[in-house]
Amino acid sequence: MEAKVFGLNDVVEMKKQHPCGTNAWKIIRMGADIRIKCEGCGHSVMIPRNEFTKKMKKVLVKAES
Repeated sequence: MEAKVFGLNDVVEMKKQHPCGTNAWKIIRMGADIRIKCEGCGHSVMIPRNEFTKKMKKVLVKAES
């Protein structure tokens, strides 16, 4: 399986959708933990990096570099 490549300010799709109805999340902080913000309602969640890589499906919008 290929390594998932993602960066700060990318919009990613998660496997399970948020209760507000969307599964698009923006990466707003990266480190040992990753903070993501829901694109639908604005709720933010911090999860460990290894858990994030398991739950992430794909990158929807790549951030401008």
